[in-house]
Amino acid sequence: MSIRLRLALQFAAILALTLLLFALAIYFSTARSQRESFTQSLFARARVVAHVHVDGLHRDTPESRASYRRYLQQFYRTLPEEAVRVYDAADRLVFQEGVLRRSAVVPPAWLAAVRHNGRQVLEPAHQYHQTVGLLYHDPTWGNFVVVASSVDADSRVKLETLRSFLLVGLLGSLFVVGIGGWFFAGQALLPVRRMVQEVDGITATDLTQRLSQAEGVDEMSLLAQRFNQLLARLETAFVGQRTFVRDASHELRTPLAVLIGQLEVTLLQAERSPAEYRRVLETTLDAARRLNDLSNGLLQIARASDDPALLPLAPVPLDELLLQAHEEVLRRYPKSCVDLDLREPLPSALAEPYLVMGNAPLLFSAILNVLDNACKFSGPESGRPVVATLSATSKRVRLEVRDQGPGMSPADQEQVYVPFFRAEATRAVPGHGIGLPLTSKIMTLHGGRIGVRSALGEGTTVRLDIPKI
Repeated sequence: MSIRLRLALQFAAILALTLLLFALAIYFSTARSQRESFTQSLFARARVVAHVHVDGLHRDTPESRASYRRYLQQFYRTLPEEAVRVYDAADRLVFQEGVLRRSAVVPPAWLAAVRHNGRQVLEPAHQYHQTVGLLYHDPTWGNFVVVASSVDADSRVKLETLRSFLLVGLLGSLFVVGIGGWFFAGQALLPVRRMVQEVDGITATDLTQRLSQAEGVDEMSLLAQRFNQLLARLETAFVGQRTFVRDASHELRTPLAVLIGQLEVTLLQAERSPAEYRRVLETTLDAARRLNDLSNGLLQIARASDDPALLPLAPVPLDELLLQAHEEVLRRYPKSCVDLDLREPLPSALAEPYLVMGNAPLLFSAILNVLDNACKFSGPESGRPVVATLSATSKRVRLEVRDQGPGMSPADQEQVYVPFFRAEATRAVPGHGIGLPLTSKIMTLHGGRIGVRSALGEGTTVRLDIPKI
């Protein structure tokens, strides 16, 4: 079932239920009002009959009484199927006219209830027929019970007409609402159909297209805006993936070409001296190491791109990781000068000021990458020091690594987190352009931030900011 048909049916069902309840309320309130009005009319009729009957008893002669009785018989016949009974104090029938229905036969107990209550309804409503009893007191003749019954023909006609009118009105309203609901549901879903047509035209090879329904503040516009944002993220991911694959292929091809070239040249000559073989082996070993470093960097980037919820986390002392990274970078660059500056924690810091929640291997890799870059760009044999400053506040731990290398231009700084990107001033330095992109992903996984401040000829400062436990 389509959404359009479902909306039309739901709207029609809600309106049908509302109209049905409204029609029932109107019908039953009208029926109750008519019944109460007819009951009061019967009580009024009984009162008039009793008054006329008692007035006839006060006549002096039997002839006058008989004449008055004939007048009474003519007077009471004003209601459909009307029947009247008058009982004296001894429950003897002293006047009757008309035929009571079987359901309106007066039992003695009911006469006693009328005498006790003053008035009583014997038959509240049975096919529009009612029977009421009224106690009438006369000082001379005593108490009389007047029983009056009749059929409410006027209410029957009116209620039948009202039922027909309400039924026709309900069915007509449902028909009109069904057609109108179908039309307006189609109008409401028109932006969705347009969005479906536009989405069908978007392919993986062309993610630059955007939905045109994003202007406005209604739900459809918000959906289009969110979908456009999703397309923008997908486009960025696809572009990044293509760039990553292209750059990775280029980086992998260089050491592989060196390996293949050296081995082919070596095989061209049948005999070589041991020194030449040693030189070839050293060259191929360096190329293999470059391949190993590049493969490890790619694996670390893939690991740093995993779901943060699946990453095992534990309390990690960042100062100890800094000391381990310091030892490793000095092993790689024995002639480099790396100064550590562990600042005195602020009084608001905890007892363990450098403790963070994270993954120790990834955080170690991030710190080592920053120190490694600083040593390479400063020049391992230049004697220019690299300064690593670790500080802590009540909420965060910050590591700043400052080198004295060639620096970067503002344009290069905008692309420094793109994998395999190499700044113009640092392309002479060996590397693959993986360190800072990997460090950025690691900081994102840990809810931290990375910042780079650099200027040509003035060195570079990298800042890592990680939340504390």
